[in-house]
Amino acid sequence: MQLMKKNFKVLLLAVFVAAASCSFTTKSFEDPEKDKLLIDLITYVLDKWHYDAAALDDAFSIAVYDTFIEGVDPIKRYFLQSDIESFEIYKTEIDDQIKLKEVIFFNFVYERLMLRMEESKGMYKDALEMPFNYVTDETINVDYDVSLYAKTKEELQARWRKQLKFSTISNFYDLIEEKGSIAKRKATAIKDGEEYIPTGNEDLTETQLEEKSRVSTQTSLEEYYDFTDDLERKDYFAIFLTTIVEQFDPHTNYMAPPDRDRFDQRMSGKLEGVGARLQKKKDYINVMEVISGGPAWRGEHIEVGDVLLKVRQEDELESVSIVGMRIDDAVKLIKGPKGSKVILTVKGVDGSIREETIKRDVVELEETYAKSTIIDKAGNTYGLINLPAFYFNMQNYKERNAATDIEKEINSLKKEGVEGLVLDLRNNGGGSLRTAVDIAGLFIKEGPVVQVASSGGAKEVLEDKDQAIAWDGPFVILVNELSASASEILAAAMQDYKRAIIIGSTQTYGKGTVQNVVDLNQWLRKNDQGDMGALKLTTQKFYRVNGGSTQLEGVKSDVVMPDRYSYFDIGERDYDNPLPYDKITPASYEVWEGYMDYEATIEKSKQRIALNNQLKLIEENAKYIKKRRDQKDITLNLTKYRAEINKNKEDIKKFDAMDNYDNKLSYRSLPDELALMLKDTTLSEKRKRWHKSLTKDVYVEEAVNVLEALELANIKNGYPTSIKN
Repeated sequence: MQLMKKNFKVLLLAVFVAAASCSFTTKSFEDPEKDKLLIDLITYVLDKWHYDAAALDDAFSIAVYDTFIEGVDPIKRYFLQSDIESFEIYKTEIDDQIKLKEVIFFNFVYERLMLRMEESKGMYKDALEMPFNYVTDETINVDYDVSLYAKTKEELQARWRKQLKFSTISNFYDLIEEKGSIAKRKATAIKDGEEYIPTGNEDLTETQLEEKSRVSTQTSLEEYYDFTDDLERKDYFAIFLTTIVEQFDPHTNYMAPPDRDRFDQRMSGKLEGVGARLQKKKDYINVMEVISGGPAWRGEHIEVGDVLLKVRQEDELESVSIVGMRIDDAVKLIKGPKGSKVILTVKGVDGSIREETIKRDVVELEETYAKSTIIDKAGNTYGLINLPAFYFNMQNYKERNAATDIEKEINSLKKEGVEGLVLDLRNNGGGSLRTAVDIAGLFIKEGPVVQVASSGGAKEVLEDKDQAIAWDGPFVILVNELSASASEILAAAMQDYKRAIIIGSTQTYGKGTVQNVVDLNQWLRKNDQGDMGALKLTTQKFYRVNGGSTQLEGVKSDVVMPDRYSYFDIGERDYDNPLPYDKITPASYEVWEGYMDYEATIEKSKQRIALNNQLKLIEENAKYIKKRRDQKDITLNLTKYRAEINKNKEDIKKFDAMDNYDNKLSYRSLPDELALMLKDTTLSEKRKRWHKSLTKDVYVEEAVNVLEALELANIKNGYPTSIKN
């Protein structure tokens, strides 16, 4: 979880939960209208404390206009072109309205949206009354950014028909395939003399299956409208406020009271549900992170990059489509009490569609902590430490944090005589900056680790002042596109010192900013409007010790290895308006002198990678995934639709070999953990699964090759080897 305190000694990577302590102000916030009061509060806080406050001008107004209209009607199924033309008179006036605390534009759009949404209820019902013609050779383009708004209601009705047919053809195909598999299961059961339990679909004709698929589509839409009917004006106004503040940068957000409550719950570290972090992109709910230890992780149900299409509760027959649904509403469907089950329809990163049944549970926080393993290769031993997050105890930093845990793992690995160390920061989205600084100190004698700049040019250098070194031997850090924030700070420092060789993606995520959460209620002496919520805003930027920012650029690996995320738009640079990359004056530091043949080792690693067939297959798979994701024209002809799916199934078969890879390395737990595993069968199963996944990991294989080369170079040149005890 990403928190921050203003005392730089305890800086954290993202956001501080408690109300920020802002300087005294004599400004009065007494507007009796809540909308205007919120605008006044938010613009005041942004102007005073945002790292790089945006100018409220016509360009800002246009950006708010475009983002808000797209946000409330992302697939252009509500507004007509005439609506857009009537909205556009305000396109350059929103900034002026904000300064005057006016909400004329919002009110106009909101009222028109309510009208159009009500009219659309008749459109979808009319379109679903009769069977669709699946013989007609027509397509739908799902790149809604390039589509135009309908000019007439008839044209809008035609658009609804296509979109509904798109949803229904998927249901129809699934039912046909299901009926085929039912017939096979029934025949097998009869052949084996086993009892066959009917599902209710085996005797349905294709006409009946088509009707059932339309009913399913209609049910999903009715569920969607049930949600939207429950929304109030204040919910849409919160979206409008978020649209305004996000123009300052992507990580500045308005948090309405319910959102802040959920945020506080996340910060407590107690998560209940399926254990995944979701994000809405356009009309789809995407899996951004699978939380280690959670139900989805334990059952290997979903992975980063998957898209969630439908949700069904265990006691329900029909799934609810969450395509186009607000993410909060989708999450409400997915979450539920511990022990209950939810069935998700998932579109995999390869385009395949499947159902996953997940038993909800509380996320096991233990799996978010550092863990290590010993790697055996040809009589040599190496250590690997996996760090999922830069965690700490909010009440007492010294009680438990990532830095002290890493140090314990290093000491345990040294007792086993490891000759090199791998720190795995892949998929690590960050956390406490203090722990990142403390971890860096385990590998260098002393010196600066990161520079922190605030608005106005103030800069502080965070240093390691402890001369003790926990590990001075060969050191490799693994990263990927999802390694962010504190991960980037640590990797950047080790790269600048030439203390570790960074192996992984072309670059890491590229988030080099700090956010602070400000309680908007603190300025109100008398408040009859209720809870005003909070504002999360960017207040600082991080810089490497060499002066470069990690913003946008991230950390560029010394040794680049392709992975399945190579062509995903998941980095900071893929946002619409991120803060820019820049540089400041470098800090004073001395490069590590503990390696021989440092550059030569990197070059030899690059040569090995160029010849590695597994990596070539991974690269080909990444390009294939990008090609599938870039496909915007979808056929609505059932024969062609089926042929396309069958072709995709055949295409992805060649990538099955990736899962059969064996890096020929052996993995074993440390003695202390082995003793625990004898008493804890769950821990034993987790480690077995982890070790099994490591045997297929080509990135770990190359990390060990690099460690081996560094150690051999040191021995050959008579250089001191690592601290073992």
